[in-house]
Amino acid sequence: MKKQSTPSPQRRPDLEASWLAVLESEFSKEYMDKLRKFLAEEKRLYDVYPPGNEMFNAFALTPFTRVKVVILGQDPYHGPGQAHGLCFSVPRGVRPPPSLKNIFRELSTDLGVVDRGHGDLSSWARQGVLLLNTVLSVRRHEAHSHRKRGWEKFTDRVICELNENQRGLAFVLWGAAAGRKAEMIDSNRHAVFKSPHPSPLSAYKGFFGCRHFSKINRFLVERGDAEINWQLPD
Repeated sequence: MKKQSTPSPQRRPDLEASWLAVLESEFSKEYMDKLRKFLAEEKRLYDVYPPGNEMFNAFALTPFTRVKVVILGQDPYHGPGQAHGLCFSVPRGVRPPPSLKNIFRELSTDLGVVDRGHGDLSSWARQGVLLLNTVLSVRRHEAHSHRKRGWEKFTDRVICELNENQRGLAFVLWGAAAGRKAEMIDSNRHAVFKSPHPSPLSAYKGFFGCRHFSKINRFLVERGDAEINWQLPD
């Protein structure tokens, strides 16, 4: 197995400034130290995705002060070259996985959005869509392999900070795991959109036809904000 170079377990990530302002205290907590050491050992023994410099990509592309929509995923794609730090997204040149294809299908039905043949959702992130996995790393070809190692505490803090210090966000919770986060969100301050997961195993149970993308845009306009352009660039 390919071994990756390993950063020092004490090294704090180079987090985007507005996120660092609200999350810096997390990096000195005991659970985070254990998570760093776990990741260092995992990277020594296995391929871990996404690459270390992309693990916090969602925060880099969507500053805390610019978040308008939060889409929650689970853990990153575990195939080579797929994960790049944005939930459901893959880099250009990588075939979109089935869940992402189903997202594009719903977009087409809902808003007439055209499939551009790639799955890079960075353009959404730059408009204020935080594409957040609840677990930010995974071992190659082993889904859920980094669950319950500390990431959930970190991303729960992210959700709490957004819930408490922002107003009028759209939280998008697809699937049972994401849906359980609804109890952390004040529905008097924010809008919550829930449906089954876009996975082929569950998309036909209510994800198809949920029309979340047009509903999110309508919500944003009603609060005086700009719509999200869900159409990916060529």
